[in-house]
Amino acid sequence: MASIELKSVEKWYGEAQVIKGVDLAIEEGEFVIFVGPSGCGKSTLLRMIAGLEETSRGQILIGGRDATAEPPARRGLAMVFQSYALYPHMSVRENMGFSLKAAGVAKSEMDAKVDEAARVLKLEPLLDRRPKDLSGGQRQRVAIGRSIVRDPTAFLFDEPLSNLDAALRVEMRYEIAKLHQTLDATMIYVTHDQVEAMTLADRIVVLEAGRVSQVGTPRELYEKPGNLFVAQFIGSPKMNVFPAATPGLTLDAPLPAQAEHFGIRPEHITLAEPGSGQIDGTVDVMEYLGADTYVIVDCGPAGKLTVRSHGDTGLKPGQSCGLIFEPGQTHLFDAQGLALR
Repeated sequence: MASIELKSVEKWYGEAQVIKGVDLAIEEGEFVIFVGPSGCGKSTLLRMIAGLEETSRGQILIGGRDATAEPPARRGLAMVFQSYALYPHMSVRENMGFSLKAAGVAKSEMDAKVDEAARVLKLEPLLDRRPKDLSGGQRQRVAIGRSIVRDPTAFLFDEPLSNLDAALRVEMRYEIAKLHQTLDATMIYVTHDQVEAMTLADRIVVLEAGRVSQVGTPRELYEKPGNLFVAQFIGSPKMNVFPAATPGLTLDAPLPAQAEHFGIRPEHITLAEPGSGQIDGTVDVMEYLGADTYVIVDCGPAGKLTVRSHGDTGLKPGQSCGLIFEPGQTHLFDAQGLALR
C-alpha cells in the first residue's frame, strides 16, 4: 500500500477551472472520503488521481513517486465504479480473475488470488454463479474482488453504493468498513452521502466548488466545523443557523461584535415552556421516527429550527414552546462564514 499526495492540483476545461489548487496528503493505510454536493469536483479529483483525467497543473505523488504524467496502468491503483461492469457471460471466478488472465498470470497463481479475495469478501459459495444470479450487493462485492486480486497500491471508490437500495447500502457500508480493517489498505472513497462519510472515514475531505473547505476526522468536522458550509453540510438533520442579531434571542452573555451567524445542532436544543429558554416559537411540524421525534419550530425572525427530541414530546402543531440551548454547544460564524473560536 502507498501514501498519496496532491500538491497544488488544478483541473481546467478550457477557460473553466473545476479543481482549484488542492493540497492533500493521504497516509498509507488511511481511509479518506471526498464528500460534497453535486458538481463540487469530488469525482473529477478522484479520476485525476487514477489517471483517467489529465492534471492541468500541480503534482500527484503515489508512494513518493511523481505519477502526474503516468497512464492509469502504471499507477498501480484499483478503481471501483458506481456501475458493477461485470461480464454477464462469465462466472464470478472468471470476472474476478479476468485482469490477471489478460496480464498472463499463471492459472495456479490466479486461482489462489481469486480464492483469497473470495474468502475476504465471503463470495466462496458464489464463485460459479453468473452476475444475473447475484443480488446488487453481491455484484458490488465481485467488482471489489476484481480489484483486490490485482494487489493495488490503493483502492479508489467512486460512489460504489449509489445503485443499491437503502438496506443494501447499510449492509455494504459494513462490508467496506470490514474490508478496510482486514486489508489495512489505502482507500479513497467518493460520495455525496454524508452518512457514508461519517461512518466509514478516518478523515473526511469536504469539497466546495473545486476547493477543499475543510479536512478532519468525522468528529472534528461535526463538533468543530471551520465554516458555515461544513456546519450545514455535515450532520443530519443539518445544523440550525440564523442571524446572530435575531430579535427575541436571549443569551446569557453578549456575542462578539464580529458574530454574524448563530448555529446550534438539533440535539443540543431542549423543548420547554414559552419564556423559559433562549427563544420562543410555535410548533410547525412533528416528524415521529420512533426513538426520535424531530420537531420543527417556527421562531419568526430566526426561521424554522429543528429540535431532536427522544420519544413523544406531548406537543402538537400550533402549540407555543420555548427552546433552551445547551451551554457550550453553540457555534458562531463571521460575515464570511468562518467559524469564530
